[in-house]
Amino acid sequence: MQSAAMAQKSNRAIVAFRRKIVIVIWLMKVLIAEDDRDSRELLSWILEKLGYQVIATSNGREAWDAYRKGRFRIVISDVLMPEVDGLELCRKIRLHKQSKYTYIIIITALIGKKDYLEGMEAGADDFVSKPFDPDELKARLRVAERIISFQEQAVAAEQQTAKNVGTA
Repeated sequence: MQSAAMAQKSNRAIVAFRRKIVIVIWLMKVLIAEDDRDSRELLSWILEKLGYQVIATSNGREAWDAYRKGRFRIVISDVLMPEVDGLELCRKIRLHKQSKYTYIIIITALIGKKDYLEGMEAGADDFVSKPFDPDELKARLRVAERIISFQEQAVAAEQQTAKNVGTA
């Protein structure tokens, strides 16, 4: 009898966990920095179809301004853009003090190892080559969601531990 109660409680935890993930996905804001209008519109359309709240900018300066004003959990940026390029945008985001982690995906026509390493060194989490495949982008966004969710769970656990230590 006790094991049935434990199983039911475990199932509730799984359902609650699933609900939390759905809420996290639904509220997630994505910032797009892409100077090519067609690519920017395609990215926006795909992301909106996937249920994201999207803000699209046409260069790195606009993206940086939007990033500082908004709370974006995911940034998708082209590398070669006017005013502030994608790598500089990446560096600025990483230097900006923010309590929640921002997952950065670089999308570019540059495909060499050097370009990949420069993007990762600048602080990118992932790298997608143009022209991008919508299914590949969707899969990479799911990875971003999992990492962000794990980070949020770790912060919550850390806060709970600090609360428990403070009351002990």
